[in-house]
Amino acid sequence: MPWQTAGLPAVSAHPRNCNPAPAGLILTKRYVKIIRSPQNPPAANADPPGRILSELLFMRMRKKKNLIPRMAACGDLLVTDPASLRGTWRQHFEKSGKLYLEIGCGKGQFAVGTAARCPDDLLVAVEKTPDVLLLAMEKARDAGLENLRFIGTDAATLGDAFAPDEVSRIYLNFSDPWPPKNRAKRRLTHPNFLRVYDGILCPGGEIRMKTDNRALFEFSLCQLSQFGYPLLDVSIDLHARQDPDNVMTEYEQRFSAQGMPIYYLCAQKPVPTAEL
Repeated sequence: MPWQTAGLPAVSAHPRNCNPAPAGLILTKRYVKIIRSPQNPPAANADPPGRILSELLFMRMRKKKNLIPRMAACGDLLVTDPASLRGTWRQHFEKSGKLYLEIGCGKGQFAVGTAARCPDDLLVAVEKTPDVLLLAMEKARDAGLENLRFIGTDAATLGDAFAPDEVSRIYLNFSDPWPPKNRAKRRLTHPNFLRVYDGILCPGGEIRMKTDNRALFEFSLCQLSQFGYPLLDVSIDLHARQDPDNVMTEYEQRFSAQGMPIYYLCAQKPVPTAEL
C-alpha cells in the first residue's frame, strides 16, 4: 500500500487545550463577548446577551492587551450566527467560486495564505480557542481579504451551519492527535466527525489533511478508507515535493525547520454513479 509508514521515526504530539467558559458569565477582564456588527447582525432567534452564543458567546480568554477593542476592530470577519447563513454562504458574501472550510485554523497563516490565492472562493475558518481566533482574525484584517470569514464553533456542530453539498473542500491542518486510545473519538478524522463532513461536502468534495503526527496520519488513512472515501493523494514527506502551491501553517514551518516529515493526504467524497 502506498501509504505504509512502518519504520518511520516517531513524531511527538502537541495537544492543545481549550477551556470553555461556563454559562451565565458577564463581561469581565477575563471573559469577552463576541462583538456583533451591523454587517453581522444577530438572527431573530439568536441567543440573548448573557448566554453562550451558540457554543461561543462568552469565552475564556488569556490576558491580552486591549482585548475588547481588538475584538471590535475585526468583528466584521466573525460570523456570530453561522446557522443563519446555512445554504447561502457564497451568495451572502457574493462569491462565485467554491466554499472551503479550515477546521482548527490556529493563528490563521494557512487561512490567510489560501484565501489570498483564491479570491473568487470563500474560505470559512473554524477555531474554537478564542485567543487564537483573535490572532487569526487580526491577521486576516491586516491582509484586507474579502473572502475569508471566521466562526468559533465545534466541528461536531458544522451540520447546523452548512447545508448538504454546500462545501467543496475541508482542510484539517495539524489537528490535535489525542494520542490516548480512549480519546480517539475526539480526533477530527474519527467516524463521528467524518459523518458530519459527509453531510456538508458535495459529491467529489475533498478532505485535505496535514500533520506531523504519524499515528494520527495512519489512523486517518484507515478511517477514511473504511468510510468509503478514496485516497487521491498520500505523502509521507510532503516537503520533499517542493510544491510551490503548498501554503504552510505556523506549525508546519516550525516542524519542517526541525527536519520533521510532514504527512499529507487528500480523500474524496464519492460521486454517485449517475453523476459520473
